[in-house]
Amino acid sequence: VQLQASGGGLVQAGNSLTLSCAASGRTPFTMFAMGWFRQAPGKEREFVAGISRRADMTFYSDSVKGRFTISRDNDKKLVTLQMNSLKPEDSAVYYCGADHGVGVGKQAHEYYYWGQGTQVTVSS
Repeated sequence: VQLQASGGGLVQAGNSLTLSCAASGRTPFTMFAMGWFRQAPGKEREFVAGISRRADMTFYSDSVKGRFTISRDNDKKLVTLQMNSLKPEDSAVYYCGADHGVGVGKQAHEYYYWGQGTQVTVSS
């Protein structure tokens, strides 16, 4: 599967952004749990949010819970991350990943496929 992330940009603290991740390829999209991760300079890639294959389960890191919402449209092969009440500490490159293992991975090594990343910068 190929993943294409988009939607990043520069916003002021308190504002919102929506990231999208479009999947393509022959493998059925529903074979993958999907996740969003982020990586700030000098830091490891960290889990942000994940969603199960049928969108019946979602998971969030404590740092974004209540502010971010992950969703997916299996017909359109699309995953979105709605980010509200953004903070400067949310600034990072955001990556979408596809996980064909069991459950919804929360570690980067559990994801085999990655998009190219999209930069999110939140100014104070």
